[in-house]
Amino acid sequence: MKLVLIEGPGKRDSVQHYLGNDYKVMPTFGHCRDLPVKTLGVDVKNNFAPEYVVVPDHKKYVDAIKKEMKNAEAVYFASDPDREGEAIAWHMCYLLGIDPSKANRITYNEISETSVNNAINNPRPIDDKLVNAQQARRILDRLVGYKISPILCRKIQNKLSAGRVQSVTLRLVVDREREIENFKPEEYWTLHITLKKQDGSEETFKANLNLPKDKTVKSKEEMDKIIADIDGGKFVATNVKKSVTKSSPSAPFTTSTMQQEALNKLGMNLKTTSATAQVLYEGVEIAGRSGKVPLVTYIRTDSVRIAPEAQAKAKKYITEKFGEKYIVETPRNFKNKKDAQDAHEAIRPISLDRRPEDLEGKIQKNEYRLYKLIYDRFLASQMADANYDSLSVDIECNGHKFKTTGRVMTFDGYTAVYNNQTADENDDKLTKLPKIEENDTFDMIDKKPEQKWTKPPARYTEASLVKAMEEKGIGRPSTYTQSVTTLFTRNYVERDGKAIIPTELGKLVVDMLIKFFPDIMNIGFTADMEDKLDDIEYEGKDWHTVLSEFYGDFEESVKAAAKDGTKSKLPEEITDEICDKCGSHMVIRIGRFGKFLACPNFPNCKNTKPLEEAMPLVAKCPVCGKAVKRLKSKKGKFFYGCEGYPDCSFMSWNIPANEKCPQCGEELFVKLYKNLKVVSCEKCDYSRREKIEKAQAEETSAENEAVNEIDILNQLDEQNEQKS
Repeated sequence: MKLVLIEGPGKRDSVQHYLGNDYKVMPTFGHCRDLPVKTLGVDVKNNFAPEYVVVPDHKKYVDAIKKEMKNAEAVYFASDPDREGEAIAWHMCYLLGIDPSKANRITYNEISETSVNNAINNPRPIDDKLVNAQQARRILDRLVGYKISPILCRKIQNKLSAGRVQSVTLRLVVDREREIENFKPEEYWTLHITLKKQDGSEETFKANLNLPKDKTVKSKEEMDKIIADIDGGKFVATNVKKSVTKSSPSAPFTTSTMQQEALNKLGMNLKTTSATAQVLYEGVEIAGRSGKVPLVTYIRTDSVRIAPEAQAKAKKYITEKFGEKYIVETPRNFKNKKDAQDAHEAIRPISLDRRPEDLEGKIQKNEYRLYKLIYDRFLASQMADANYDSLSVDIECNGHKFKTTGRVMTFDGYTAVYNNQTADENDDKLTKLPKIEENDTFDMIDKKPEQKWTKPPARYTEASLVKAMEEKGIGRPSTYTQSVTTLFTRNYVERDGKAIIPTELGKLVVDMLIKFFPDIMNIGFTADMEDKLDDIEYEGKDWHTVLSEFYGDFEESVKAAAKDGTKSKLPEEITDEICDKCGSHMVIRIGRFGKFLACPNFPNCKNTKPLEEAMPLVAKCPVCGKAVKRLKSKKGKFFYGCEGYPDCSFMSWNIPANEKCPQCGEELFVKLYKNLKVVSCEKCDYSRREKIEKAQAEETSAENEAVNEIDILNQLDEQNEQKS
């Protein structure tokens, strides 16, 4: 028997099925060895030597693997094909006493019989460069989080944390909000007119006032003068441009473009998209079929590269289904972004024979929707351009210029499968214009002047924030979801519909970090650090050197911040509730699970109470989007209801999780127990558990108390990241 170790249990059945009875597949459940939770775990004076320990909750998995290893003739490490996966394999080598330089590492980009068997037949040694890049990132993030977080706690309030990627991401949100707050709208006017040819034709079309780029109509008086000039005037076509135009398909998905498109087209948030994509990669349950079936290739990638074999299969499929006019002679290859790692292919279906329409109703709703999106996008990427007959007409009247454009599709090409554009982008572009020639004349039969105001930039959504992170080089595909999600769990940001808004706490944290740690909060500095981590992986740069170059200035900043006595505090909202222990008016504070009442005399008085009817939780009503309140029934039991009652009648015994079930698409709810948080669906059997660890007994200093809480929160974040 040969032992094969994978990361998570989701793909165990598929890999076991492909390898057969001569192999036994066991999961490690992510990292079994990591930095300790309650200490720094990095000896900065000894060349940043890490102190690795067995993760307490994973000891049972390690013991089970060691027991099985006694009867194994060989052990293979088949964790995910990325830095984290390579590091997991390396750590397991240490725990099992296996030489990492031996050929026992296998990787595959898709969980298919061909790929898995090809991998097992071509093992390789552990890649030290990948491991070192992961070690450097892990230690770097540990240093930043554990050194800065206690300072935030002393200067603002307890239970705060900072992160190398998370904090810069928060800055993007705060900077955008302040740009919006400081924006001063300026008045401008537009003019849309409806014209009809003077040749007796009844066909009408619309045209817009066309001004030079550096000019706008800034007042009603200016617009009135233009209207007076053109009323009753003759409109003449001065330039008519006819052309055949094309549009080309987009590249297949990367992690970030998949997340953006899933939100924009399917309304799926980051967590739901990531969880659903993981299921599609590891294997879905298909009604009427036993065992899980993996549907897509590896879902954490920044590359748009496509394997030649996949391109050839796509060409054959397109020819058979659509005809030869829909194929391109030379397979389409898309250019990666400059800083793309290109470690894996783009996200694509494993087999085009597993058509989405054949799976509809047989797999969970969100699985079907996301799979169809991935499938269609990939297929379209290898199809012919769409063709249009386009018409652009310049029209003049008494010195004022107007423009109209129209476009008629003559061949649908790739759009038969997938449309790149949104509805807004398609507006007016597919308008059919009447036949127009130069010097044709028109009558104006309607005019529509509109007063408008310049608008500030839009608030970030999860999709646009991920896009900004990718464009600015903040983080990597595997970190986008966790970084954004952490901002919500820390109460640094909140949602307003799809928009992300920073809380006052979030703004205060950003200001404090910029003051004392300008490098950490510098977007360019953060992107440069990602490049240095890539240099470790691809160029073999010494990871100790990268950490040393970073740590010197960082340590000085930490010391300076610790000596500085500056403190900031959120203004407390005083209530009419009287503390029954000391008689003070209680204040509203924010904890990990929402707002609560606290005595302002802490630590001398540690009385707290639930906010009850006045307490909006960190949750939105799944029906109308308003805040959900904690209410008390006549029998003294707590339940949750929408503050919009009676207009909205939503009520539940559990807290809305404000995310959709990855299996059926329905609303998820949260149940809180003493040491456990359970997120589950009331419509199907989906659930997940998140351990809630309490802080240690009170420490003698505020810093130690803060660090303990940060340890716990960081551990939860790391567990969630491994799950995602």
